[in-house]
This record gives sequence, C-alpha cells and structure tokens, in this order.
Amino acid sequence: MRLRAVATVAMCTLASALHAQVAGPSAAARPPVRDNSFLVEEAYNQEARVVQHVSVLSVTRDGDGWEYGFTQEWPVRSQRHQLSVTVPIVNAAEATGVGDVALNYRYQLAFDDASGDAVAPRLSLVLPTGDVEQGRGTSSLGLQVNLPVSWGWHRALVTHWNVGGAWTPSARAPLGGRVSTRDVTAAASAIWLARRAVNVMLEFAWAREEIAVAANTRLAEESAWISPGLRAAIDFPSGLQIVPGIAFPIGIGPSDGANRVLMYLSFEHGF
Repeated sequence: MRLRAVATVAMCTLASALHAQVAGPSAAARPPVRDNSFLVEEAYNQEARVVQHVSVLSVTRDGDGWEYGFTQEWPVRSQRHQLSVTVPIVNAAEATGVGDVALNYRYQLAFDDASGDAVAPRLSLVLPTGDVEQGRGTSSLGLQVNLPVSWGWHRALVTHWNVGGAWTPSARAPLGGRVSTRDVTAAASAIWLARRAVNVMLEFAWAREEIAVAANTRLAEESAWISPGLRAAIDFPSGLQIVPGIAFPIGIGPSDGANRVLMYLSFEHGF
C-alpha cells in the first residue's frame, strides 16, 4: 500500500506538470527538456552557470527494498567540463545506509544544439564509503568509465547509447579476503518529445557485475531491464526548472520477475 501511495503522488505530480506545460503561454520559447533520463546517461553536460540536483528512487514492486541516489552536477567555467557527485542510499535486509560515493568528471567532446547529437565520456572515482557486511560497498577505491552518445534521429525523436565498465582493484568479501573485480555495462534509450517539455521514454539497461566472494574468488551476476517511462518539465520565470518523472523497470532475462517502480525528480537553476 505504501508503494502504491507513493506512485499515486508521483503520477499526480506529473499530471500537474503536464497541465502547466499545456497551459503555459511562454513554454514554447524555452529549449526542449534533455538531460533527465533515468537508467541511461544522456550526453549533455550542464550549461555554464547552471547546476542540477537529481534524485532517483527505485523501489521493488513487492516492497522488499529500495535504492535512492542523489547526484549534483556542476559545470566548470563552461559546458565543456562538468563535475558531479553521486551519493547512493540503499535499503536491503531491513538495513539502510550510504553506499559507495562516486566523484565524476565528464568532458563534452561533441555537441550540436540543433540536432541533439552529443558525446560526453565520463571518468569516475568510486570511494569506499559503503558497509561491506551490509552489502552496500566494496571497501576499495574503484574506477568507472562510461561513454554516452546521444543521436537526434528526428526533431521529435532522440536516442541515447551507453557502454562502460568499472574496475575495483581490491574489493573485500563480506567473509574476508580481497579480489579484483570488473564490471561491464551497456544501455540504450529512445525519447519521444511528445511536447517541448513532455517526453515519453523507453530505456534498456544491461550489466555484468563481479562480486567479491572470498580471497581471489569472485562471482559474476547479470541484470537486464526494459523501462517505459514519462517525464515532464515545469519552467518558472526565475529560470528554475523542475522535472518529475516516473518509470516502471521490468526485469528481463537474468532479472526476470524483479519488477520495480522508479521515481525521478530534478531541480535545475542558475548560480
């Protein structure tokens, strides 16, 4: 019941956003909403002097656990360089705590504002802030890379593509011992701009992650999701933009049956 109530609130918020965009006379003068995907990383850095605060809450359909992530993105002098921090909070096995925090740098290698084409490789340093015994961390520094590519097929259709990986040189197993682990990820999405600030989304994400089991012993696990979703932007005269969104990730293949509800909320403003 609790999950259903949260989902209902999210849908009501989206409905309000849709009404605001349809009714707002000045909405057409603003650029289309872009960098607000849920599972797939879009290749658009923050514009100069514009900061974004992103919250993503993912809850299992059976209410058995949830994950929350907060990301804050800052441009460095221009859109070319972007720094951000990602803080995950995980609830599992009736325990809640911070996971491994990531410090991220993205370089805007290419960007075409008219077409929506863009490339922005990312490098992240993962800090060992999570509790290994509670399954929220690795107790080791790690490196993560991702290559997001955005491609505008049509003025109303944009696709996004990701390929990446991670390396943790000395992950600690819950029962002791350390081992090097490697992860591989891939993702893609199609975004339909139904209106300037209303997007219908379809995302796909796949990952192969290695978990430390014991000294020199690792276990590989795969996951795969397909996720229909919706997002809408609410623009204010001050320049503040609020983007609520909701999606329903469906586990496929190795994740079959592990369905979730995902709620998204971002605030973007000048500084």
